[in-house]
Amino acid sequence: MAYISDILLGRITKVSGYEGAVTVRLEKIFFENIPQMESVFLEIEGRLVPFFISDSDYSGADLLKLRFNGYNIIEKVNEFVGCRVFLTSGITDHNQPEDIQSFIGYQVVIQENKLLGLISEVILNPGQLLLIILSEKNKEILIPFTEDFIVKIDKKKKTIVMDIPEGLTEIN
Repeated sequence: MAYISDILLGRITKVSGYEGAVTVRLEKIFFENIPQMESVFLEIEGRLVPFFISDSDYSGADLLKLRFNGYNIIEKVNEFVGCRVFLTSGITDHNQPEDIQSFIGYQVVIQENKLLGLISEVILNPGQLLLIILSEKNKEILIPFTEDFIVKIDKKKKTIVMDIPEGLTEIN
């Protein structure tokens, strides 16, 4: 599975207001021509990470304000300043949905062989797939299921080794 997301929308230049909104300075081709968007990708540490948009406000010119689902305070979005924002233009999917659902019950292992938890559900959202991982403390953790994060899948051991950006598990 691979996301097609090579259309640069712009770059996050600052946090806007107190409710977790960010200001995106748009590329010239989007001035006065903002597409309808449900989600975008942010480039974080060289990787594209999908985010759902909860609200957008285009006031004209080259600035667009975005708010992301689950990011409603300044502290959560402050680290996104400087990130490039890419449009979600589609998915090329080499696996059928029933193949993706077969990952339920797999263990997810992250850095230094640390067990993150078991996959309890795979959510098929437009523009991205999400894993719901149940931690040992029965906490649900949402992780985008993108090949950028996957290091190795071992079907015999039913494990997925992932390299996820620092802080992503704390956001949930």
